[in-house]
Amino acid sequence: MSARTARTAGASRADLVADAALALLAERGMRGLTHRAADEAAGLPQGSTSNVARTRQALLELAVRRLAEREARVLGLHEMPDPRSGAGPLTDAMALAAHRALTLNRELTLARYELALEATRRPELRTHFDAAGARFRDLLTGLVTGLGSTDPDRHALSLIAWADGLMFSCVAGSFSTRVPALEEVRASLRELLDGMLAPPPPSARRLKSPGGGPPRSEKMCT
Repeated sequence: MSARTARTAGASRADLVADAALALLAERGMRGLTHRAADEAAGLPQGSTSNVARTRQALLELAVRRLAEREARVLGLHEMPDPRSGAGPLTDAMALAAHRALTLNRELTLARYELALEATRRPELRTHFDAAGARFRDLLTGLVTGLGSTDPDRHALSLIAWADGLMFSCVAGSFSTRVPALEEVRASLRELLDGMLAPPPPSARRLKSPGGGPPRSEKMCT
């Protein structure tokens, strides 16, 4: 795989540099990302990357912002359904987004994990990385709220953790040689959503003693 990126008509120089940085991260890792390498990958004259992002930190921040823009299109944030239409459409939309990340946009997903790990060592980069991810997190929280979630923050965390775990396992982990079919992704996601949105079983309801005291056993000993 070559890190040289295709020139997109109408793309700004900053976008070309950021796309080149993401391609380099996916192919060569963090050590392979340099200003000179970004110039070459973007097909720009030497010094172009330095004019756009003078420091390494600035280059990484540029890559994070571009990653967020491109992932928003991959994940189809504008395609997410109205929660009033039920869990089925949301399951379909999220499954398609995850499958795209595993197939058509595998390199972009690899670049994201490189940036996520680097952010653990650079607090200033962590701020940008977390802010970029907040858009999807907030949207997902709103969607599960609309579906009737009784704990939307926790359920949104569980869904994001599931998606991240799936993508890491199939891109860089122990399942990297096997990409699940779209139907498999949809089935797993539907099981997760069904469990979240189902009412608690009667056995999980705690009985309260008269007067609002501590819970008591259903069966009293005599």
